[in-house]
Amino acid sequence: MISKSTKEPVLYRNEGAVAVITINNPPVNALAKNVRMAIADYLEAAADDHTARAVVISGNGRNLCGGADIREFNTPDRQVRPMTRDLMNLIEAMDKPVVAAIHGPTLGGGLELALGCHFRVARRDARLGLPEVLRGVIPGAGGTQRLPRLVGFRTAVEMITSGTPVDGTRALEIGLVDGLAEGDDVCADAIRFAEDLIARDAGPRRVSEMAIDLDADAGAALVAETRATLEKTAGGLQAPFRCLESVANTLTMPFAEGCAREAEISTETVASVESRSLVHGFFADRQVSKIPDIPADTPRRPIARTAIIGAGTMGGGIAMSFANAGMPVTLIETSPDALKRGRARIEENYAATRDRGRLTPEDMAARMDLITGVVGLDAVADADLVIEAVFEEMDVKQAVFRDLDRLARDGAILATNTSTLDVGAIAAVTERPGDVLGMHFFSPANVMTLLEIVRAEKTEKDVIATVLDLSARIGKTGVVVGVCDGFVGNRMLAPFWRQGDFVVEEGAFPQDVDRVMEDFGFRMGPFRVSDLAGLDISWAIEKRRAETRPADERYSPLLGRICERGRFGQKTGAGWYRYEGRNALPDAEIEALIVARSDEMGITRRKVSDEEILQRCIYQLINEGAKILEEGVAIRASDIDVVWLHGYGFPRRRGGPMFYADMVGLPEIVATMDRYRAEWGDTWGPATLLRELAAAGSSFKDWDAGRVD
Repeated sequence: MISKSTKEPVLYRNEGAVAVITINNPPVNALAKNVRMAIADYLEAAADDHTARAVVISGNGRNLCGGADIREFNTPDRQVRPMTRDLMNLIEAMDKPVVAAIHGPTLGGGLELALGCHFRVARRDARLGLPEVLRGVIPGAGGTQRLPRLVGFRTAVEMITSGTPVDGTRALEIGLVDGLAEGDDVCADAIRFAEDLIARDAGPRRVSEMAIDLDADAGAALVAETRATLEKTAGGLQAPFRCLESVANTLTMPFAEGCAREAEISTETVASVESRSLVHGFFADRQVSKIPDIPADTPRRPIARTAIIGAGTMGGGIAMSFANAGMPVTLIETSPDALKRGRARIEENYAATRDRGRLTPEDMAARMDLITGVVGLDAVADADLVIEAVFEEMDVKQAVFRDLDRLARDGAILATNTSTLDVGAIAAVTERPGDVLGMHFFSPANVMTLLEIVRAEKTEKDVIATVLDLSARIGKTGVVVGVCDGFVGNRMLAPFWRQGDFVVEEGAFPQDVDRVMEDFGFRMGPFRVSDLAGLDISWAIEKRRAETRPADERYSPLLGRICERGRFGQKTGAGWYRYEGRNALPDAEIEALIVARSDEMGITRRKVSDEEILQRCIYQLINEGAKILEEGVAIRASDIDVVWLHGYGFPRRRGGPMFYADMVGLPEIVATMDRYRAEWGDTWGPATLLRELAAAGSSFKDWDAGRVD
């Protein structure tokens, strides 16, 4: 029963007295059902092989094992025996010592497999962890019961409730592994480790038989402390609390009983909406880089030198994003003073990170050295990529691009950081529109992970492919979108915020709307976000849009009236709220302004329920998303979810606006919108796509599946 075929999911061979079982299931050696079944068969073969006195379990390719096959979540294949937890128990029950050879990302069920082994050898650069909490579930194959016994209760609580992995060096320090590989071939080192066990006649060392390092009282105190911390940091997610509950069971339950309860909790979490939402987000993040008409082998343009025009808040943040990725960047301004202010702002941002202990002085200096400041556009001449980050006015941006057309080298990619303007109109002033696209970073650009990659009509495919790859290099999630006012994120934001204005005119106050949105899961409601971003920015956009607004379209002038009083948000100490430091406080002046607006409209103010506030804001968001899909501005509904998860703080536990719509049910959303339409008019008319999907009993997920592989 010795396997040598490289096509089989698991391989088996003998190295002297050591039987070697190798997982061979690329790309990440996931524990799909055929892998689990083959490992179980080879364990039995090793047990029956009288020449084998120890076993090594290793992995081909990039790692030992990437854990459970996430494609099997919520499918019957996940229940095929041996289930993952059964497999770990089979490994641990072996009478011959079993050594795990760990390299690469060995996470989730992969680490649980290693925990089922009696000993572990790892490469220093391996990554070991139990990140299930990030998918809304708990480790369900003995991880919550074995890890505390091996590394200590406190360390296990921290690792499991956060999902944070450790490298091989740290794993040795905490007792997670027993040795580090001397070279790249961890399997060879694990075999030598096993041979040493044989020489010493060492038997199995089962983690399940180890004692917890805390007594019940000390453990209970730590659990209470952790629960209090999670109440502040979990953001409404339940999975961290379920992880804590299962780990805490090691204090009061024997191993078998704790594992049985772990299995029950695991089943409950896997079936939860939270888990379904987080798994959806996981796949959406990976799907977003697949562009139907751009083959994976499309040539990329080399990007070694980048120039950024404008050293303001946005330009400086973009420069930091490149420097953080170890990429040199030239920051261009129109005067020495403006450049000096920009570099000072960047240095202040890095210093704040350094002072919080998240950046060493040496790293700070290295990143600052990667940012070269220059006065004058001539510096773009040798750049492979030029990103314009000047004032959000079409005339200003077009003037810059006329200069870039003249100064930039042939083949350079020219990007505009506009948040709303027509990228095609900007490209049209150049003789090279195929080289032009939008790169809409989100503020603060060095922190926010979303990058809307705006594809104009004439943008070349290799330009899109190149910038998609670049977005990953600088730590961003790039989403390709089409041209329209506001693209995907800001276009959807407009009706979302308008409904907040309207319910305020009808009877609510800003703090009511923000509370409902924050209870829903946003970190900040729309009025607090608007104050933080700066009301003057929103006001400028509103004034531009007023030029084309239909005369009969409902519009709230409250934003303009607030700005006319010099209240631009947190930066001026007053906006929709008044501020004491960063604390947003309701303001009687704003409430009087709102009530006066209601009187002006002839509206008798009423109590607006939390349910109505939520529906009016979120359903308009969903409806605009459906229009965007109809128009082809977004490729997939899941792409819209990625935009809102990464750029606008939509709660991950709800999966994104389009996934949330599927969870509510599209017929329910259409029926609610029709009720509001009868009261408020055609602006509440459901998008054609939304109505069609609802009538067919379908979903945005089904629509995605029908259009894109």
